[in-house]
Amino acid sequence: MMRLLLVLGLLFPQPVVVAASPTTPIDHFVVLMQSNHSFDNYFGTYPGADGIPADVCMPHNSDNPSSDRCVKPFRLGAQSPSDLDHLSSTQRAQYNAGKMDGFVEAYRKRGRDGTNAMGYYDRAELPFYWNFADRFTLFDRFFSSARGRNLFYWVAGVAAPGRTEAGDDIPTIFDRLEAKGVSWRFYVENYAKGEKARVPLLSFRRFVEDPKLAGRIVDLSEYYRDLSAGTLPSVAYVVSSGSSENPPSRIQAGQELAQSMTSSLARSRYWPNSAFMVTWDGPGGFYDHVPPPQVDQDGFGFRVPALLMSAYSRRGHVDHTEADHTAVLRFIEANWGLETLGTRDARSANLFSAFDFTGPPRPPELVGTLESAARVGSKSAVVYFSYGIAVLVAAGCLAAQRVRRRWRT
Repeated sequence: MMRLLLVLGLLFPQPVVVAASPTTPIDHFVVLMQSNHSFDNYFGTYPGADGIPADVCMPHNSDNPSSDRCVKPFRLGAQSPSDLDHLSSTQRAQYNAGKMDGFVEAYRKRGRDGTNAMGYYDRAELPFYWNFADRFTLFDRFFSSARGRNLFYWVAGVAAPGRTEAGDDIPTIFDRLEAKGVSWRFYVENYAKGEKARVPLLSFRRFVEDPKLAGRIVDLSEYYRDLSAGTLPSVAYVVSSGSSENPPSRIQAGQELAQSMTSSLARSRYWPNSAFMVTWDGPGGFYDHVPPPQVDQDGFGFRVPALLMSAYSRRGHVDHTEADHTAVLRFIEANWGLETLGTRDARSANLFSAFDFTGPPRPPELVGTLESAARVGSKSAVVYFSYGIAVLVAAGCLAAQRVRRRWRT
């Protein structure tokens, strides 16, 4: 059998796929997907963003708001509320035909207390994400793709099929990357095979049964090994588990994960030609005041936070471009010259508005949790200048040693 395969391979050699080159300086694109927070829940009080309006008070009864008490937005502080119901039916009730006044009532009608839907966090609880926004780009018109499951839109640009197995009839962004010879990986925190809820690729038989494709789905620990070994793929999707921030998970754990990943990228050889994005898969039942555009029968859903870090991203920029999760697909398609997957990603606004490719790459910055709200420049530059000098000195010492060794021989 082996000989037959060898002969067939010689007679019918597989065509060599030449990897597509990026159309921008971004050679490596990493996207981390967190869970269940709306834009107003995380950035509703961020300066310069389209945040929580003044005098908002969400009625318990939208049919007769004047005779019923209402709930004003309030700071959650260190509180980590229990997981809110974020089904598509709940989001429709919160949307309430565009009135955007059902965020508390949707839970009251189900016999639940919806008060926590009006809670929000600020810089005190989200220092890393707010510092990230200070130094790089924050999107305040980034909508979830649908009023329900969004991860399928993230990988395929369409709604999740209504059956257990998606089969092989729906193309994904990873099929497009494979066809163009562009490297990719899907990193999963604490990966255990069979996790379809977090890894939609596992709903496709080909990504489970084909060893080559299945081998691209790996534990998140491989991300750090790839950075160190120089094997970071061109496109990397990342999903978390314990660090997902899905209530009642600790939001600090998610920030620690994002900080670890971005700091490792900033210290690596990949900083000058990479971009790192973090967004959330849905609003999680929390209040957001912006009515989502109704682009088709599925969506958009409510706004979610989205942040982008790159040596080319605009500093301290609040981007008002209307987009959704398929903007990630559109950026990948445009950057590597890939065929679009469908209508939604084909007409997406892309992410290019967050970049400035007219100048050289910015020096790397380590975003922390203790910096003030002021923009950081000189301190970071000094740190990396010192680091660069140390590297040059070390390299000089090694070169001198080699010269001495050659002289002795």
